[in-house]
Amino acid sequence: MQLSDLKNLDVAIVGAGYGGAAAAKALSLLGATVNVYEQANQIREAGAGIGLRPSTMNRFREWGIFDAIAKVSSPSDRFEILTPIGDPIMEEAWPASGEQTKTHLIHRGDFIDALLSVLPEGMVHLGHKLETVRDKGDSSVLTFANGETVEADLVVGADGIKSVVRRQLFSDKDPVFSGEHAYRAVISTDDAYGMVVDDNLRMYIGRGTKIYLLPLRHRGQVSFDITALCPDSTWAPQVTKDDLLETVEGFDERLVNITRHLDMDTVNVRAVYDIDPIDTWHSDSVVLMGDAAHSMLHHQGQGANSAVEDAGALADALRQSDSVKEGLALFQAIRKPVTDKLQEVSRQGWSEGEIDEVFPGQKPASTTSEK
Repeated sequence: MQLSDLKNLDVAIVGAGYGGAAAAKALSLLGATVNVYEQANQIREAGAGIGLRPSTMNRFREWGIFDAIAKVSSPSDRFEILTPIGDPIMEEAWPASGEQTKTHLIHRGDFIDALLSVLPEGMVHLGHKLETVRDKGDSSVLTFANGETVEADLVVGADGIKSVVRRQLFSDKDPVFSGEHAYRAVISTDDAYGMVVDDNLRMYIGRGTKIYLLPLRHRGQVSFDITALCPDSTWAPQVTKDDLLETVEGFDERLVNITRHLDMDTVNVRAVYDIDPIDTWHSDSVVLMGDAAHSMLHHQGQGANSAVEDAGALADALRQSDSVKEGLALFQAIRKPVTDKLQEVSRQGWSEGEIDEVFPGQKPASTTSEK
């Protein structure tokens, strides 16, 4: 699109999570007028760690916000997979992207705070729960529970796995339960029984349970995550300390001790869901992105990364196209094959006998394990 057209573009983003905030940054850099509408009255992220891949960090560099992210994260060289008692199964360097080879480990709360901090004041509007989206063709109208109505040239549905935008315009299929629960907590490195020795992510795997130790050494903490098989599909199930101890039975005694001393009031407990791939992400003036478009299981650690990549690809596609309509079609053509594959790979899960590579389906043939 021409610079003048981009500067006249009025964009409404639904959702101020990773995808929405990243899209707000990327689209505002095009010169568009951007407003973000978030249903919560306060933005808070569950206490857990994630890894921002090299390609994601390259986007941040492109947008001029690399330092804002880097200063609240730790660069990691590799990902290791081990048996329950710590015997090595496999390790690989993170898939590089150009000269960027490090994955940056970051607390979810620090990540969203950093993203929101680089947006102009007044761009994000809290307390806006979306009720309806009406597609008029060359524009769309949003109606919120607080009575406010907004019309925009482009609506970006970044409203997560339970997306209202997706359900009303693109797919009314429900999210899919994985048969797993995730139990997540952030603890002091001092309480990790000496298991945090560097900035590399480690996963201990066995008997249908996976334990992730994701160091946040810049905070003096570690993200301790347990993923375990469980038939209870309640979104926020109730579990006890004994339940957690049963899932980690037979693991390294230090991991058992970490579990034994968890403060259950600080443990985030969630059933694990994703969505089936949907055929279409966009109309002429509405587009889905992030979890709203392709929510995936967390086994590949690609949810937040994919949302940021979506934001960059959407901005690129609009810049390269002659109209919003063409830009949205190009965006889907570029991103959907990638995320369809990631959804598929993430559903495969892992067991000790099934691991052929750390990054199945993702690692380029030219990538080596050199650090």
